[in-house]
Amino acid sequence: MMNRIALCALFLLATPPTLANGDVSAIHKEIDRTVWSRFQDAFERLDGEALNAVYADAALRVTPDGIDTEGLFKQRNKTRFAANIANGDRIALDFWFDSRRTNESTSYDVGFYRVGITNAAKDTSYFYGQFHIVLKQIEGHWKIVQDWDTESIGGRPITAEDFARHTPVAFD
Repeated sequence: MMNRIALCALFLLATPPTLANGDVSAIHKEIDRTVWSRFQDAFERLDGEALNAVYADAALRVTPDGIDTEGLFKQRNKTRFAANIANGDRIALDFWFDSRRTNESTSYDVGFYRVGITNAAKDTSYFYGQFHIVLKQIEGHWKIVQDWDTESIGGRPITAEDFARHTPVAFD
């Protein structure tokens, strides 16, 4: 009996404190409002400056093409959106969260996205992928500090069927 009590006490001491569900929900709402809705809006308005503003100054970006620790992706965001505007493209970004692990200062958000690009001729191409994003509180503001995404999992491309497993998030 004493061993069980000691084991329970050890387990309780070794388990990190967690936030109450209400606290996590409030943090998720704040992150959704200050990061995710702005991210989506900037993408759809083709506004590279606004998109870059949701990232920390020193953000790590990882794609199948490599690792960017110098923030080069931020200039590419502006260049890519300028080209989209010049071509008369429109972009629709939809995504949903597969999981979110959050505490008072850090959130790890994983999900799936769909990007639809409609060109001037009204033809639409869709691209699908999975993202892993780390957000941190920096000087009282949530910022993306690590951004990793891929268009395949285990060598298999992510498809419309994968994306259709859940309804995309909608912001108020």
